[in-house]
Amino acid sequence: MTLPATMRALLLNDDGYTARPSGSMLEAMEPYVTPGTIAVPTPKASQVLVKVALASINPSDVMFIKGMYGQPRAKGQPAGFEGVGEVVAAGEDAGAQKLVGKRVAFATGISNWGAWAEYAVAEAAACLPLIDGVKDADGAAMIVNPLTAIAMFDIVRQEGEKAFILTAAASQLCKLIMGIARDEGYRPIAIVRRDDQIPLLEKAGAAIVLNAEAPDFKQRLAEACKVEKPRILLDAVTGPLAATIFNAMPRRARWIVYGRLDQTETPIQEPGQLIFMHKKIEGFWLTEWMRSTDPQRRGAAVMEAQKRFADGRWSTDVTAIVPFADAMKRVPEELAKPNGKVFIAP
Repeated sequence: MTLPATMRALLLNDDGYTARPSGSMLEAMEPYVTPGTIAVPTPKASQVLVKVALASINPSDVMFIKGMYGQPRAKGQPAGFEGVGEVVAAGEDAGAQKLVGKRVAFATGISNWGAWAEYAVAEAAACLPLIDGVKDADGAAMIVNPLTAIAMFDIVRQEGEKAFILTAAASQLCKLIMGIARDEGYRPIAIVRRDDQIPLLEKAGAAIVLNAEAPDFKQRLAEACKVEKPRILLDAVTGPLAATIFNAMPRRARWIVYGRLDQTETPIQEPGQLIFMHKKIEGFWLTEWMRSTDPQRRGAAVMEAQKRFADGRWSTDVTAIVPFADAMKRVPEELAKPNGKVFIAP
């Protein structure tokens, strides 16, 4: 295959981290990325070059381009952590070479050649050859959310209690977690901010759905915690809401933070609970899970995710597939819509 010399990409405007943190919503693309044309990269020995079919937009992407993620930006390089496409070239390592010609889900990691481009570079180890039946939209969102869902549900299983709590529960990630929970007889308690999301999450597998904006939220939360005794809080929000939930949970509760949608301060309402009730606050980062998890378990998680998409137990709710030419204008407005994923089609 003859590769072009140049490609279109959405390029980062800044290096490193921001000195002025802002909210988690993407108000506009222009402050953070600019459309441009750059040379098609050459993969190193352990890397592959992917012709991108679809690139996913996750909350981590938004935080990254704003300089608020745990990884520094590289000015002039393409953004985008995850996508799907065909491997069209590879470095000399055998593991990379065997992927040539295959359709893969990929994560760009720290390659600095992100997925919001016509071609992306990824480590061969961060590519998943896709089985038949996995759609491109599912493949483009195969790594970050599905593997996080499986990994975090493992934590719920290990705790031993059937009930657990999810914030930002209308997210694609939480719906995947609730799908596993429903299949295995667990009881998710879903926290949302709008009543119209309640029937959607009940259908997705939530045992209880609570609107955090309702006047009786604290009372209903206390009742749910008393009856269900959830010990795991999977939290993407932080801030006062998560603190209120954690305060209401029973002894030995674990608050597991994997996102920070609320940029306000996060109070600990009763620090004594950490001492006398043996409560804990922890963090979860998929990158660390991938590094530290036994390869056999990691491989099983990858195959479980693919089979769930292929047989219909999981599906990706798509808000929009935005053509590259429209991305600067449309991506922020599409991301502002609830309940689904947004993709860029180079």
